[in-house]
Amino acid sequence: MNPQTDYGFGTTIHLPLDKAIARTKEALKAEGFGVLTEIDVRATFVEKLGVEIAPYVILGACNPTLAYQALQMEPEVGLLLPCNVTVRDDAGTSRVSVVDPDSMLGVVANPAMHAIASEAKERLQRVVAQLAAEYSNSDADNQE
Repeated sequence: MNPQTDYGFGTTIHLPLDKAIARTKEALKAEGFGVLTEIDVRATFVEKLGVEIAPYVILGACNPTLAYQALQMEPEVGLLLPCNVTVRDDAGTSRVSVVDPDSMLGVVANPAMHAIASEAKERLQRVVAQLAAEYSNSDADNQE
């Protein structure tokens, strides 16, 4: 099951978390995104709150060309960047979810920003589609 939200989309893949993170980074790179930040939410919660959750990582993905174009139009749009991608343990599989750039940048009044958001969304949808195509069946555990 691949639940969608109003603010994101994703897929569940049959890879352990560490491999899912690595493969997600590769798929992002293929679409022109680099990972600027990597936040280990589980480790942070253990350290700061003393609570355990399932493994959960937030990747801050950025396409430099699109980010540059957006910042040239609206310098404050950096408040909405980078595009967050989450990878979390989901009962032995990994759930990869991506923020919807249309939702994030939809709050910007500048209509020209919508073209950038649409391009980012198309690229991120291809990332999710590629991961789903490669790793959505149980045989994917044996793929490297």
